[in-house]
Amino acid sequence: MTEQPGDAQPGDAQPGDACPGAAANGRLSYAIVTLARAHRGFAAALLRDLGLHPGQELLLMRLFDRDGQTQSELLDAVGLDHSTVSKSLRRMQDAGLLTRTPDERDRRVQHVHLTHAGQALRAPLAALWSELDRVTAHTLGAHQVESFITTASAIERAVAHHRTTQEEPR
Repeated sequence: MTEQPGDAQPGDAQPGDACPGAAANGRLSYAIVTLARAHRGFAAALLRDLGLHPGQELLLMRLFDRDGQTQSELLDAVGLDHSTVSKSLRRMQDAGLLTRTPDERDRRVQHVHLTHAGQALRAPLAALWSELDRVTAHTLGAHQVESFITTASAIERAVAHHRTTQEEPR
């Protein structure tokens, strides 16, 4: 196999590429992790200004779309583990953003409802996501943004498919 200009070899440093040698055969995954870390850090700073922790905005946005969902529905929608969602909802309830009420037929089921304070975060959260997108895509064209979204979705589906096939009993 002939080496082409620009082909990265283990240990080769590329301009702007801080990929450690141990990740040389996993450069795509390393890029995803570093991108996610940078993006999450910026988002966390913006969320702090609204008094929110990362992940809470995802729950709020689901409730903006359909208030009164059960805790289990929210859990499925955001893809976080049960303890993380439960802790987030408790914090948000303590902050006066939502209420949780037991279902009339099954007291184990909790319905989550936004308070006026929670509803008041709709416009600020929409502005936050707009700012996050503006900064994130500052140097990208519309075609690059659409291509990235398509690629990211394909990667997410591939990882989810692999996880479900690995979790099936053999």
